[in-house]
Order: sequence, then C-alpha cells, then structure tokens
Amino acid sequence: ESSAWRDHLDINPNRNKKHYHLSRTNERKRRHSHSQQHQQARTMMKLSLPQTAAIFATFAATSSAFVIPTTSSTASKTSMDLYKVFIDGEAGTTGLQVRGRLEKREDLEIISPPDELRKDAETRKKFINEADAVILCLPDAASIEAASWVEDDNDRTVLIDASTAFRVADDWTYGFPEMSKDQREALSKSKRISNPGCYPTGFIGLTRPLVEAGILAEGTPLTVNAISGYSGGGKALMEIYEAGGAEPWGAYGFGLTHKHIPEMAKYSKLNRKPIFQPQVATFVQGMVVSVPLHYAWLHGDDVKAADLHAALTEYYKDASAFIEVVPLGESGCKDAGLLERGAFLRPDTLADTNKMQLFVFANDEQEQAVLCARLDNLGKGASGAAVQNLNIALGLDETTGL
Repeated sequence: ESSAWRDHLDINPNRNKKHYHLSRTNERKRRHSHSQQHQQARTMMKLSLPQTAAIFATFAATSSAFVIPTTSSTASKTSMDLYKVFIDGEAGTTGLQVRGRLEKREDLEIISPPDELRKDAETRKKFINEADAVILCLPDAASIEAASWVEDDNDRTVLIDASTAFRVADDWTYGFPEMSKDQREALSKSKRISNPGCYPTGFIGLTRPLVEAGILAEGTPLTVNAISGYSGGGKALMEIYEAGGAEPWGAYGFGLTHKHIPEMAKYSKLNRKPIFQPQVATFVQGMVVSVPLHYAWLHGDDVKAADLHAALTEYYKDASAFIEVVPLGESGCKDAGLLERGAFLRPDTLADTNKMQLFVFANDEQEQAVLCARLDNLGKGASGAAVQNLNIALGLDETTGL
C-alpha cells in the first residue's frame, strides 16, 4: 500500500486481515530418498491391513516427510525444492494482493508467522533470514528497519521493498524490468530490489524512451497529471470511500513534495523534478498518468506525433509481455475500441492485471501532444510488479502467476 498517500492523508492503516500460518517442518527429518520410500511401500503391500496400519502410524509419528510414492510427475517434489517467500506486511493492501498472486503457485512456499507473532521483531527477523525472498509491504520506516535485519553472513535472501524507502538508493536495483535493455539482467543478479511507485511507472514508461531517443532533452520541465483509484490510499481511505462519505474526486499533494517525484526525475533520465498533480476518484483500482508536451520542447527534425509513437513502439517491441503501445491518436484508439463510447479513456480497464498501455494523443497542427499510461495501481503499479521482480530474481519465467 502506498506510504506516499499516507504521508499526505495522515493514514495509518489498521492491518487486521486473516493471516495464514504455514508450519515449517524440520528439514533434516525430510531427507528421505525416493528409493527408500518406494521400498517401504513395496514391503507394506505384502502385509496384512492391520500390520500396514501399524507401520503407517509408527512411521508417520517419526517422520514429517512421509510420502506415499505415486506415478505423478510432480509427486516427488517436496517443500525442500520450493523457494520460500515471506511477505512482511501481508495484511495490508499490497501484501494481500501479493499473497493472492502467489498462494496457488506450486513452485513457491509462502512462509508466515503465527498471527499473534506477525509484528514480533525477533520472529520477523527469523523469517526474513530463512526465506529465499522477502517482499516488504510496509511503511518506509518499517521497511528500513526490516531490511537491516538481514544477517551479515546471509548473501542468499532477496529483498523486494514495496515502499518508497529505497527507490533512489544507489545500492538498490529499481524494479522496472522494461525501463532499459539492461534492467532485467541487473534485477536477475540483485539481492536488493526497490519496487517502483504506481505513478512513476506510468511517467517513466512514457518519458524514458523519448529521452533515450534524444527527443526529450535532460532538464525538460514537464508536468504529470494522474488519477488513481482510491485503493491507492490503503485500507483507511478505502473505508472512507466505501462508507459513502468521500468526495467524488479529489486532488492532493499541494505541497509539491510527493515522495514519488525523486524516482520520476532520476529514472526518466530527465534529472529534473516534474510538477506532479495526483488525484483520486470514486473507483477502486486503476489509473491514468498523463504527460502533456509542446512540440517546441522536443528535439529533432520536425518531430511529429508519429515520431513519438514510433519511439515508444521501438523501445518496447521486445521488452515485455506486459507493456503495449496502442494505435496512434484518438482515431486509432477509437478504431481499436479503446475509448469508452468513442471518447473516454477509463482508468480501471486493466484492473487485476500486470499490464500497462501507452497512448499518444496529438494534434500536429497545434503542435501539442498528450502521452498517457493506463495501468492498475495495485497491479503493474504495486503487487504485479513485485511478483514480476520476484520471478526475475529467482530465475523463473517472469510471467508466472501474472
């Protein structure tokens, strides 16, 4: 859940969702070879039913890894083969979404402390160091503390932080795989990954390719206007909206110090902070991030809308299964059925996905353009990105579970 929202809205979510307790067994007791198991099964097939039942009871009482062999291709896979993932803060908005994307997978084991110990520092530290990967779904200060609990001799555990605490830290890898041609490889080698913010994902996704193409120069003064579903404010804001007492639309962040701004400036390669105008409205999840451009700001020979669209298309053509550059302009989007009633770009179309769509609307005669990114603030903007980064860091197919 977005700590940036909580800073502006003074939100302190009360996490009290149901927790899951997955007991850990003693790994030493599980080291039984499959040949031994098969031999035990063959022996028991020759015994009477009472004899067999007695052996089953005795063996099960002394071995937590007692498995009856089968012919299934996956039956021999034990929990020793699975990557262990700990979601610290799994009762929050993002944590619940991450868990929902992981809990049905057969290549991972989610490990969780008992409900009464989920906030206990020593218990959390133990789970952090036992996991192969940890996804921190916590406020900034709590994430900083949790990250410090990784033991000095632990060079194995991957940390993926969903807060803003480490997003511009040089010793953390920014978790936007499609951001550059080298980013995915960097993530695959990293043990410290900062998950991008939802708004920056859209802004960087639109502007970084134009900077790399030389169309936008470093230092260009941009504005970014964005609207998000109210789930971006976490549980407290969700309760306000769902109780029916909230305004239909609201802008915020008028101090112009929103915590997403530094990562926008850094990873767009503009190295200049944009003026950011975030808004929230009465839909649960989804967002549209918009960046207006005057052609006078652009570099190149007579740059037009088609050049902007071509630069984005070229940049992302082999980048990911999740980013789509849609047909050019209003007419192209109408023909593709991307505008509601032929006119409206609705923000919640990609809810519950890890996808992001990029739009170029322009008027060459007026020499103006508006770039838009549509994504799910809880998907590609949060939990979906975390799972994608988890997959890459563990060497798995990055689309798994997405």
